[in-house]
Amino acid sequence: MGILCRGLLASLRWARPLHTRPRRGDDVTHTPAITKLADPYRWTALALATWAQVAGCFLMQGLGALGPQMQRAMGLNAAKIGLLSSSAQLAPIIGLLVAGELLDRFSERLIVGLGAAMVSASIFAASRAESYTALLACLVVASIGYSSVQPGGGKAVASWFAPNQRGLAMGVRQAGLPLGAALGTLILPAVAQLRDWRGAFALGALVALLGGLSFAALYRAPAEGAPRLAEFPPLSERLALLRLPGMRRILLPGVTLVSLQFALSVYLPLDVRDRFALPAETGVAALFAAQAAGAVGRIVLAFWSDHSDHGRYFPLQASMAALVAGTAAYVALPAASPALLYALALWLGFFGFGWYGPWIALVSETAPPGRIGFMIGLVMAVNQIAVVLAPPLFGWLRDASGSFVFGWLLLTAASAAALAITRRG
Repeated sequence: MGILCRGLLASLRWARPLHTRPRRGDDVTHTPAITKLADPYRWTALALATWAQVAGCFLMQGLGALGPQMQRAMGLNAAKIGLLSSSAQLAPIIGLLVAGELLDRFSERLIVGLGAAMVSASIFAASRAESYTALLACLVVASIGYSSVQPGGGKAVASWFAPNQRGLAMGVRQAGLPLGAALGTLILPAVAQLRDWRGAFALGALVALLGGLSFAALYRAPAEGAPRLAEFPPLSERLALLRLPGMRRILLPGVTLVSLQFALSVYLPLDVRDRFALPAETGVAALFAAQAAGAVGRIVLAFWSDHSDHGRYFPLQASMAALVAGTAAYVALPAASPALLYALALWLGFFGFGWYGPWIALVSETAPPGRIGFMIGLVMAVNQIAVVLAPPLFGWLRDASGSFVFGWLLLTAASAAALAITRRG
């Protein structure tokens, strides 16, 4: 893993020089001091932020891989499996806003470190839960701490990298989410086979703690970083960020694509088992392939956004179009061989997880000076509403209709509508 990270980080050095004028389609940007480009510590900061993301997502984003085993062990229907994922993502609807404010005032290492410690303690408590309700409660508490990991690492990377490298740097860091989920998909079911789902949760708690401690102990902010706010601005002023030019091109793709992303993460193994009569292990392997492709996609699409003459939105637009085609093809499959299923999973994963790389870079560059933390937290909070609602609604639709097909069709139509609306914007 260390060799892979060094290789990815080294590739950043080949990014082209800063543009002397804005590219067509770009939003107004606010850049860090160019002198940071000469500080080699920025690679360490990127590696630490990426590792914290991987560790925080290992179980929080890897719950879908445990779905078949938890369904058998606890007798859960599809909606209740989706509710587990929603509980793990519930608090960030508000927590991301709070974390964003705190990050604009206090050290990233403090906020991320404390958040990771809360995630670890709550997941360990979940491993001891004696009922489904207690398990949900522990996951909700874990989601409070998880609120700090995403905006904290995002702000750390945005603070260290200038615009011609920021997209790729953000992509590398954001690759930590599907990479952590992929590792969870690969490891957690195997641990659950040996030690049941409780053992898998205990391992997730340990990994989250190691990631947070590493970041808190080793990260430092740049000396000439963005100014910190002395006091919180009024709520109306903070929410006015939603009216900034270009926000429709951020919010609409974010909500629709994150809904599709979490539907894949939670339900792909169950759908493969139910619709194609393939073993659950085949569905888990397909999910792993999708998440691994997504880690690559976040880097490649973010690199493309750094160099696109059409601005950062163009790779995001291409991702939406690719996902409309990919989900339609998946729904149309009359039957699936593992090879065909894996090929579609790679396509859906590359774009269905990869879109986040250019998207988060676009968010950070749209933020006013001194408001990067809150801006990232704000748009993530909007996304988080979809993250919480989509999985149980998707599962409920399956329970009501007897098939996941109607859920996939709904998400395909939503993605096509978002693409059409934002193209006109």
